[in-house]
Amino acid sequence: MREKKTHLYVDSREKSLLLHSLVELKNQLIQQGKYGDCVDELIFKVANAPIKKVKIEYV
Repeated sequence: MREKKTHLYVDSREKSLLLHSLVELKNQLIQQGKYGDCVDELIFKVANAPIKKVKIEYV
């Protein structure tokens, strides 16, 4: 069975907030003595995500 993919569209401000939050989560995990490898993968995916312009229509 294939994994379901989820797409998240964010602007530049939301992207920086997301990255900041992920880094803080990783730091908390390290302080607790836990591994932060999964958070590293998310940070890498968010930082290297392609930019896609989306047209928003207000109804």
